[in-house]
Amino acid sequence: MYYTIGLDFGTNSVRCLLVSTTDGHELGTAVYEYESGLSGILLDPADHNLARQNPADYLKGMEQSIRGAIIQARTTDTSFNSSQIVGIGVDTTGSTPIPVDAKGMPLALKEEFLQNLNAYVWLWKDHTSHTEANEITELAQKEHPEYLAKCGGIYSSEWFFSKILHCLRTDPEVYDATYTWVEHVDWITGVLTGTEHPDTLKRSRCAAGHKALFNNAWGGYPAKDFLAKLDPKLALLRETLPDETSNVNETAGYLTEDWAVKLGLKTGIPVAMGAFDCHLGAIGAGVKPGTMVKVLGTSTCDIMVSDTSSPLEDIPGVCGIVEGSVLPGYFGIEAGQSAVGDIFNWFVNHIQPGGKRSGSHETLTRKAARLMPGESGLLALDWNNGNRTVLVDQRLSGLLLGQTLHTKPEEIYRALIEATAFGALTIIKRIEEYGVIIDEVINCGGIAEKNPLLMQIYADVTNREMKVSRSSQTCALGAAMSAAVVAGKQAGGHDNFTDAQTTMSGVHKKTYKPNVENHKIYQQLYSLYKQLHDAFGNADNSTGLYNVMKNLLEIKEVSLKPATGNKVKKPILNVTEILSENTESKAMR
Repeated sequence: MYYTIGLDFGTNSVRCLLVSTTDGHELGTAVYEYESGLSGILLDPADHNLARQNPADYLKGMEQSIRGAIIQARTTDTSFNSSQIVGIGVDTTGSTPIPVDAKGMPLALKEEFLQNLNAYVWLWKDHTSHTEANEITELAQKEHPEYLAKCGGIYSSEWFFSKILHCLRTDPEVYDATYTWVEHVDWITGVLTGTEHPDTLKRSRCAAGHKALFNNAWGGYPAKDFLAKLDPKLALLRETLPDETSNVNETAGYLTEDWAVKLGLKTGIPVAMGAFDCHLGAIGAGVKPGTMVKVLGTSTCDIMVSDTSSPLEDIPGVCGIVEGSVLPGYFGIEAGQSAVGDIFNWFVNHIQPGGKRSGSHETLTRKAARLMPGESGLLALDWNNGNRTVLVDQRLSGLLLGQTLHTKPEEIYRALIEATAFGALTIIKRIEEYGVIIDEVINCGGIAEKNPLLMQIYADVTNREMKVSRSSQTCALGAAMSAAVVAGKQAGGHDNFTDAQTTMSGVHKKTYKPNVENHKIYQQLYSLYKQLHDAFGNADNSTGLYNVMKNLLEIKEVSLKPATGNKVKKPILNVTEILSENTESKAMR
């Protein structure tokens, strides 16, 4: 028996999965919850757009989760030996860039920057750079429309260059001390293989293509003269970025002796090139042409592939069409929603309707399941963290319509679930509108496994059967599959992803089929949802409501300026205090 390791760096934790390459049996697993901030996220109360992380959490989490998974494997199977592990694969959130020095060390690990949040990791959900994202979009529309054509037509504040440009504008001290910016996924593989130095570091095609405008058609990353028009210093950054990127069927390098000792593994086993969590989650769920994989978590990603032998039309509003970003030989298509699980957590943890017991996810789900579609008279928009697809606008916000003095918490909870389902349907319609046929939908992630109500509502709203991935840790499984492929068949792995998927993945027998009567009601509700969607989200809509959400945010931000002196780089709280684990974080975990 041979095994591979899949490391899944999520928003709040890192998870290690130890998987048999022979049959996909999951022998050991362990989770490390990030210790810094609130559930692993460093926040600034004066700026709701800011979300950072501590790279020290990644290093500690990687070591503890791998060792924990090995211990569990030995307990499960006394014949297991860590020498049977033949490779490591990595997935992370993204775009989650890290400012590093000329040796590849994150600035956040250096004494002089411990007190500056801008020197830390810029988490995917950090939206401080919305102004810069608009600026990049406007310049590309004028000078390089081909850049935007491959990323849905709009550059996002969740992505690589907008975050870097925001740092340059707001904190020159951090920017000038930074040699280059490295995606979280590339830094981890670089650390494991001793290739984190910028001159030797390999960059992920997935990360570069979907979030950093990389495309071989124009020579890789955006041209220096384009970046120089945004800021001359940004053009200097281009010199630190390579002209080539690597896919997940390639090795990032081989495990160093130091890390082998720390982890209890063999020196020199291959480490696969990393990718974003949802892209490897799609592989773990069995993605193929005609299959949409929905990775349901704090946010969602919808992933599809299309054979590169056939032309593929550009799709407005998606998060990129990138050759080889998911499976080699296929275009990877990414879309998604900026908040799903986060919306439900907001309602339960912050609004706390009825207290902890009657306002828990379990209680609200049970009560919401007794309701009929449309019974509450409520309709919501799923934009509590902006809109990723199809509007690509992080300056949009949530909306709940139809409340009365009789509205109950479970009715709101169900309306929030329905809103995310309507958002999912909008994405499906957009992708099929441009000629990509969706024959099946496979869902993965904890929500898909644990919440039958949500799965049934998704089936009823979309009028499609909802399948669920067999593994509860599909992203980590996909990372383990990439490790199996780079290890190769002779070393106990697989020669290609088709073989790895056939052997190591599958779906649950139980599926969720649409209820015809429920779907009829949801068709009416979706029509109303689309009216709200277009009225508040489309600048060309005749209702004149496009400005409302943005004006509210502007008023909010102006009112907060006196609290910080309008200095983004100096947080309202001491960073040491933010980094420490607080009681609220413990309670949430």
